[in-house]
Formats: sequence, structure tokens, C-alpha cells
Amino acid sequence: MEMKPEESLPRGDTTGNTYTDLGADTAEGYAISSRSRALAREEVGNSTPEDRVRQRCSVAVGDFGMAALLRFVDDPVSAGVRALSTKAPIITDIRMVEVGIQKKGHHSPIICALDHAADREQYPGITRTSAGILALSGRLDGAVVVIGNAPSALLVLCRLIREQGIRPALVIGSPVGFVNAAESKEELRGTSVPSISTEGTRGGTPVAVAAMNEIITIHAEQQANRV
Repeated sequence: MEMKPEESLPRGDTTGNTYTDLGADTAEGYAISSRSRALAREEVGNSTPEDRVRQRCSVAVGDFGMAALLRFVDDPVSAGVRALSTKAPIITDIRMVEVGIQKKGHHSPIICALDHAADREQYPGITRTSAGILALSGRLDGAVVVIGNAPSALLVLCRLIREQGIRPALVIGSPVGFVNAAESKEELRGTSVPSISTEGTRGGTPVAVAAMNEIITIHAEQQANRV
């Protein structure tokens, strides 16, 4: 797989062929999830933390082609794990992303931008998700921001990073579509913030949630190993 120069592929400990699924609460559910991951390990590889994210995102969309579309900038998995260890907030663009993120394995609050878009009159002519991100600008430093649907929100976030020096700990950006989706993710990769994104028009909520949940799983495994 050809990688861009700015992408990071740090080598580090992984769980090898063992498998953790914090969301599988039945034997059948775990068996299905474990088999899916075994297939993904064979197809995608299993050498780096980024490979684990590629595996999970591929399973989430039922397409191993997703692995080749993921882009990693500035060691984002480690950045996300560090943020979770400090209980940094996880800020999402839409409710579906908020609901999909695992509640086990971490103590970070999960905040949806839509809950903070009530005063959209302050920001006329923009989307609700964009208004929510602007309203949350005071909480973005050090946060994990997960945008799976709204390219407008990702563009606003990138503007805050460039113009106001706001620096989230990690941004996962995978908005999907034909209007501003590819452009917003390219803009994200041009910032100085650790990020996980998808190339082009493909992506969506399942990809963003899967990437975040794999980072949560890695964090939970590391915490358990310290006990």
C-alpha cells in the first residue's frame, strides 16, 4: 500500500492474534466479531496500531477496500490513547456518531455538537453541525473530535485550527458525499493536528465510529495491562 509522506506508521505493541471486543456481550456476538476480525487481519495485515484501525473500519463497511483509503497523520492512534487517559472529551458532529461510540473502556464524556447548536442565530447561514462546533470552540483544545457525516463541520474545525490556533488531541474525519467531503478531509490532513481520515468521497459514520472504537479498545487493553 503506497503511503503519503506525512502519514505515520509507528511500530508498537499490538494484541497479535488475540482479540478484544468491548461491545460483544454474548458468545454468539463475540464469535461473529472475532471471525470477522480474523479475516480482516489476514487481508489487511496486523503489524501496527494503524492496521488495527484499518481492520475495524473495513469490517464496519463490509469492504476491505476501505483499508487503502484510510490516511493517518502524526501518530493519531497514540494521540487518541493519550487523550483518553486524561478523560478528554469526545466531540461528535451528529447523534449517530455519538450513539455508536463505545461507552465502555474509557471515562471520557461524549458530546454531540447538535446539542450546542440552539443559538444558531449567532451564526446565520451555516449548518447546525457547524454552529455546534463553533459553540464548542472553547472545549476543542485537547479533545478528540469525531466527524463522520458533516463536511461543513470539518471545514469549520479546520478553520478554527488554522486561524485561532485551536488544537484538538485528535481529529477523526470521514464525512461522506460529493460536496466538500473530499475537500474537507484534504484540508484536515494539511493541518498540524493528529488525524485519521479517508481519501476521496467515501467514508461515513460507520468508519468514524469504527476508528474511534478501536482506539478505545487499544486504550482499554493498555489500562488492563497496567493492572
